[in-house]
Amino acid sequence: MPTYSGGLGVLSGDTLRAAADLGVPVVAVTLLYRQGFFRQHLAADGHQTEDQPVWDPERYLEAVPQRVSLEVEGRRVVIRAWLYRLRGVNGDEVPIYMLDTDMPENAPEDAALTGLLYGGDQRYRLRQEALLGFGGVAMLRALGYRELETYHMNEGHSALLTLALLYEEEPGRPAGWTDPAKMAAVRSKCVFTTHTPVPAGHDRFPIGLVTEVLGEEMAETIHQLPCVEGHVLNMTYLGLFFSRYINGVARLHGEVAQELYPDYKVHSITNGVHAVNWTSAAMSALYERRVPGWQADGHKLRRALSIPVGEVIAAHRTAKAALLDEVFKRTGVMLDPAVMTIGFARRAATYKRADLVFGNLESLRAIAHEAGRVQFVYAGKAHPHDEPAKDIIRRVYAARDELAGEIPVVYLEEHDMTLGKLLCSGVDLWLNNPQRPMEASGTSGMKAALNGVPSLSVLDGWWPEGWVEGVTGWSIGDGVADVDDPDVERTWLHNKLNYVIVPMFYGSPENYGRVMRSTIAINGAYFTAQRMLEEYVAEAYRPVREAVRPS
Repeated sequence: MPTYSGGLGVLSGDTLRAAADLGVPVVAVTLLYRQGFFRQHLAADGHQTEDQPVWDPERYLEAVPQRVSLEVEGRRVVIRAWLYRLRGVNGDEVPIYMLDTDMPENAPEDAALTGLLYGGDQRYRLRQEALLGFGGVAMLRALGYRELETYHMNEGHSALLTLALLYEEEPGRPAGWTDPAKMAAVRSKCVFTTHTPVPAGHDRFPIGLVTEVLGEEMAETIHQLPCVEGHVLNMTYLGLFFSRYINGVARLHGEVAQELYPDYKVHSITNGVHAVNWTSAAMSALYERRVPGWQADGHKLRRALSIPVGEVIAAHRTAKAALLDEVFKRTGVMLDPAVMTIGFARRAATYKRADLVFGNLESLRAIAHEAGRVQFVYAGKAHPHDEPAKDIIRRVYAARDELAGEIPVVYLEEHDMTLGKLLCSGVDLWLNNPQRPMEASGTSGMKAALNGVPSLSVLDGWWPEGWVEGVTGWSIGDGVADVDDPDVERTWLHNKLNYVIVPMFYGSPENYGRVMRSTIAINGAYFTAQRMLEEYVAEAYRPVREAVRPS
């Protein structure tokens, strides 16, 4: 189901998988997105074009009979839901409800609201968020979910649910009121997670547009809340104001978010990934043999230190062969399995700097000629409206052409979860070089770690917590101060490759294998969705349960 655009959607899925595995009582609500995000096509020079996928909900989902309605722009919009049952390792299920307006009783412009992810203009986006917030609460009630203890909002996209809860506190009360006791009651139920310090991740809507879409009474209520700046509704501020617990998604990101939102206490819960979902078949088989029970309890991967290094290397060799086979099928390029393969697969965004390593091609050539041969495998989509990100893809292609015959560089189209798993498990080194401190967390390096692939990364996002130099990977920079000069960071990157990593890979495969093994035991065992969800239950969800318990 092509209904996500990158890390946040995948993270949500991994969180729900962990809930199903642990038997945590969770229900999820999202929009259906019948046309999904987009399919990526890359021309010979790296120019990206897009088309829209078409998928049939009936292939994956169960239609539920309940219907709710919502007034948007003065029109009645009917909403139905589709159900996906996510089953965990012990048979527990998490229901995921996907809201849909594509029905003949809706006006064409309303039927299209659950079509595109991030499609259309601000008006389209605000109407979608009204469906998710107000329509999501209404659908939960229609489905029988009336006494939910915690509502967890990921970013401000669903923040209008707080207003739906506010009006539930005193039905029939006219809009425009902000009773402190009622607002406190809503706040006791809500949790807010911010996932990005990047401005584009925070939705803002002019109050005039809010009035047109949601009505004058609702706009009047919103205007009384501390979420309007200069006649602009900030959805992040709406979510923050109505939440009793707020967190960033890594320790460093929590500190950055605290500076961004000084009026609120910001905690941190570092992201994790679903171990079973992101581990290659070969490595999974090794864990089943050497670390039985790891699928139900990812913490057991700590015992990977007892696995013979040769077995780790052999399992990775199989995963690498699977990746290189896929590269050949897609591109016709046959990469050498004996050559050190460096992977970079992220959503194409300017701050992630996919082209940083190629800024000095002579230095890169010297590494390949003196330390040992290297080859690169890339993937990642740029948002259709993000021209600077598309330029970065073209620059990677330009570097590929300049390095032809010396250093192979492959950029794979249509980065999805299947390809992501092949990349994270099949490369020899995971490269990550965001501009500090713009990376909230990042999870691709965690997925690589589950497969014994160490990282070479800027000390941003999750990496300061997982980095043990020469044990779980290597750093770009020292993390003491932010470096504003990309040439300096590139020098760090190239020096680590030239003097440390590539010589170890070729000169001491046994030592490189030990780094792979310790990467599994330290980072693979810790940065899991299971550990992350356990923290949410203990720190974010459980206090709510205790707070509403009768004295």
